[in-house]
Amino acid sequence: MFLKTQVFLILGASKSGCAVSEYLIIEGARAYVFDDSVSDKTRENLEKLSALGVTVVSKESLDDAISAADVLIVSPGVPINHPVAVKCKERGKRIMGELEFGFSEFLPPTVAVTGTNGKTTTVSLIDSILKKAEMNHKTVGNVGVPVTSVINDCDKDTLLVAEVSSFQLESVSSFCPHIACVLNIAPDHLERHYSMDNYVFLKKKIFKNQKESEYTVLNYDDETVRGFSSQTGGKVVFVSIKETVDGAFVKDSAIYFKDERVIETGDLAIKGEHNLYNAAFAVACAKLLGVDNESIVSGLADFKGIKHRLENVLEKDGVIYYNDSKSTNTASAISAIGFMDRPFVIILGGSEKGEKYDLLFSRIARSVCRYVVITGASRYSMMKAAREAGIDNFTLSDDFDSALKVAFSFAKPGDAVLFSPACASFDRFNGYEERGEAFVKAVKEFADR
Repeated sequence: MFLKTQVFLILGASKSGCAVSEYLIIEGARAYVFDDSVSDKTRENLEKLSALGVTVVSKESLDDAISAADVLIVSPGVPINHPVAVKCKERGKRIMGELEFGFSEFLPPTVAVTGTNGKTTTVSLIDSILKKAEMNHKTVGNVGVPVTSVINDCDKDTLLVAEVSSFQLESVSSFCPHIACVLNIAPDHLERHYSMDNYVFLKKKIFKNQKESEYTVLNYDDETVRGFSSQTGGKVVFVSIKETVDGAFVKDSAIYFKDERVIETGDLAIKGEHNLYNAAFAVACAKLLGVDNESIVSGLADFKGIKHRLENVLEKDGVIYYNDSKSTNTASAISAIGFMDRPFVIILGGSEKGEKYDLLFSRIARSVCRYVVITGASRYSMMKAAREAGIDNFTLSDDFDSALKVAFSFAKPGDAVLFSPACASFDRFNGYEERGEAFVKAVKEFADR
């Protein structure tokens, strides 16, 4: 696209929408932006964009903006069936997401990571390794850094490491990473994607344009993901912690790539089965990029984890408090439960995502969980699932702060308190980060009493 002759309509004024709007103005394009949210943050963003020269569109002027636009750019938080997107499609407009637009602007070599759980940790592990190897790269995507916000800081040799969500994959058509990773597949975001079949279809879009010159890295131990191997044009590299595969695998307390022993599992700073998978994927990507083993070992050994994912907040009076606010689905919470090696009190609940909770409470029933505190909009659905699993040692609370106080009061020396909601946060918070910070603040206040 020759930007100076194109008219763009940006749908959504969140971080991605702001980044692409600013980029377009800098490049001399005409840009309109529309957001039907009424939040204070949205209004603030729209005022900033207006000051830069972006035309802010009202509901009254929306039809004129759609008529004027050549291209609609959709923010990840906006579903592809939004009325504005539907109107643009009906009128033959080109529709793309911020991710696709950003990559189309300079076609960087890319490592893209998707999956239901573990994306941020895996991307962060790869980033840590590449820093040790002193490779020119940027980490972008669903980690909170829009691609368009870094374009002008990159050159032709800059490698991008991208966390890619199903929301972003909704609006891609030509996106083609050099390495595409699919970590795992479990039910998630069904309130937006409607069915598991559609969710799986979207995840597969990460490798749909790959040819033999690219690589598709797949979780061999996930039956659904393993099946993708016959559906990609890229070279398939498997990851497993249970089998010896053609790729990265765990054997004899080490992670191997092909027949080469790369790192001892005991040298990993992050623990748990889920992190073995994340580290093995990072090893596979690094080896495919030609990184030396010394940088891989150093990068993995120095990485201490990400905020809000099984984050050890503090230990007080023999009780360890874990912030796992990034657990926004049942598969993630089940993984966190498997990490617990001591009796624990778990705090669950938030906004519903179309999931069932029977497997979650079945796993709790088989664990060393002593007590369950359920809060948020999902509390009644979760209570029903708890009872069906034979769990009656729980408290229901419609107030987040009260729920935390109940959980803290039930914990005994030698226990852990695990905040792993298994739900989205939007019934009360703007995101899992804000929710996690609220938990951390409450823990520290409780410990200081």
